[in-house]
Amino acid sequence: MSFETITVKPLTARIGAEISGIDLSQPMGNREFQEVHDALMEHQVIFFRDQPLSVDQHKDFGRRFGDLHIHPGSPPPDGHPEILIVHADKDSKRVAGERWHSDVSCDTEPPMGSILHLWTVPDAGGDTLFSSMYAAWDGLSDRMRAYLDGLTATHSGEQVYRGRYNSEQYDDAGRVYPQAVHPVVRTHPVTGQKALYVNRTFTTRINELPSEESSAVLDFLYNHCEKPDYQVRFKWRPDSIAFWDNRCVQHLAIWDYYPQVRSGYRVTIKGDRPF
Repeated sequence: MSFETITVKPLTARIGAEISGIDLSQPMGNREFQEVHDALMEHQVIFFRDQPLSVDQHKDFGRRFGDLHIHPGSPPPDGHPEILIVHADKDSKRVAGERWHSDVSCDTEPPMGSILHLWTVPDAGGDTLFSSMYAAWDGLSDRMRAYLDGLTATHSGEQVYRGRYNSEQYDDAGRVYPQAVHPVVRTHPVTGQKALYVNRTFTTRINELPSEESSAVLDFLYNHCEKPDYQVRFKWRPDSIAFWDNRCVQHLAIWDYYPQVRSGYRVTIKGDRPF
């Protein structure tokens, strides 16, 4: 694929590319938008450097790709319900994304994509891993692919979010967290490619199998999806941006920088029902 308005540098043969030659603080022209979109479809996760965006500029960039999703649990900053705060410091007991997952896959219509902007990063560490679920699907045997195709899995937010964000100002005692059933193998609505769609964080069982079989198959799939061969690793710098396609990518935030600070905002773009 050739590009005229941006420069696209692939980071691995399977997943990930760094984009340059564009200022995301400025409105994108139609050609720029199409090329950024095409780069995302081709590489599944794309990265930008030196992009000091304001909150509104961050949201405007996300809205070019669709309506913005509001997180079912995380309290947003005042006046910005579409923003997810990503922050860790010496007082943190856990960090966002420390297990492999696709964002909010427990929603009936899970997010299409996520755009994370970090402005404070540790001196060392704090990388994010991204894994291609296209590559994970392609890496299975024909017999395993035939077995999985047509199965469904339950994804639940209850065990992930309940009590996680509670504080003196926030109590989720009356909140109902989403739960949904999705295909184990989904078809990307734009590329038409198949991708595995189960993850350690939200998936609780394969519905058509007895409990023991479900657990065994899911354990195999989780380990398979997390193989280094399917991954790209992103090393953050201040004002870097990662934009990933949740329909075909899982990610993991590595917490190896305690007690240093890692901080930024994420916007998430609404998606549709997996098929």
